Amino acid sequence: MTTWLNFLAEHGARITDDNGTPVIAFESNEAAETARTNFVTPLVHLGLIAASGEEAASFLHNQLTNDVTHLPDNQARLAGYCSPKGRLLASLLMWKSGERILLQIPREIQAAVQKRLSMFILRSKAKLNDAGEELVALGLAGPAAASALLPWFPSLPLAIYDKVETEDGVVIRHPNAFGIPRYQWITSPERAVAAWPHLTSILQPSGDDAWKLAEIEAGVPHITAATQEQFVPQMINFELIGGVNFKKGCYPGQEIVARSQYLGKLKRRMMHATVEADKVVPGTEIFSAADPQQPCGMVVNAARIDASRIDCLVEIKLASAEQDVHLGSAGGPVLAFQPLPYELTDPV
Repeated sequence: MTTWLNFLAEHGARITDDNGTPVIAFESNEAAETARTNFVTPLVHLGLIAASGEEAASFLHNQLTNDVTHLPDNQARLAGYCSPKGRLLASLLMWKSGERILLQIPREIQAAVQKRLSMFILRSKAKLNDAGEELVALGLAGPAAASALLPWFPSLPLAIYDKVETEDGVVIRHPNAFGIPRYQWITSPERAVAAWPHLTSILQPSGDDAWKLAEIEAGVPHITAATQEQFVPQMINFELIGGVNFKKGCYPGQEIVARSQYLGKLKRRMMHATVEADKVVPGTEIFSAADPQQPCGMVVNAARIDASRIDCLVEIKLASAEQDVHLGSAGGPVLAFQPLPYELTDPV
């Protein structure tokens, strides 16, 4: 266990679930209550890949759905990594830090994605490394988040996915959730340990379910092991939130992604829903009352709201959403659809 995880365990955190999967949980309020107020959570479910070398940007530009070669120093960007069939193998957040480009990706798929990307480096002057030992990520949210960061960052990024970098690390502005601002601070484990007492004197220490719940509320999907190769980017609204650049050059699956965009009306999208259930996991199929024999979509992400309700992002045939939609089977619990913070528009 790392110094950072040891420190968190000593300060009341549970750092794995019953299956040994990295999580963070504190004895605190329900995630739904926490996510609507001031909180700080270690984002141990997210890993970091560092790309270095003089051709790192051009290599990644040829692999990902978004523009890497023109990535500004003061901005982070969402991007996807697709199979040749245009299906997402990963969703990620990327930004420049010094001479490197950092890719933040769910930890459960990081090793496999890093290995696959490395296979295509060939003669490119680029190298990929796991940066998870040298850097840790903290999610901060709420009206008091800015003041909590003030000792290290006198000025904070204002626009969504803008970033500020100092010797104390990187802060990235994330989309609001529940009407409150969110930030991510990526820094060294040593600085995170030193900052924790100050941060938790202002913000409530929280499990990472609060951050996952906020991401769902913001309509930001994350590809996990259960959903790899299931979705073309548009099926999970990825182009609507800035994850796809249709003007850049080729990348794996680019022709299929472009064809999906320019065919016109999209038949499948991602929607926000809540459901009363004991447990919901990504990859769970959903069924429409109109056609109960075959699934009409799939759970992308899920996070518990309280003891009886779970919040979800689900990929679904839009026509099926006009009928009752059930979780797991045609007789499963009914999904209650909720508004997304952005409009589901068709390509123009």
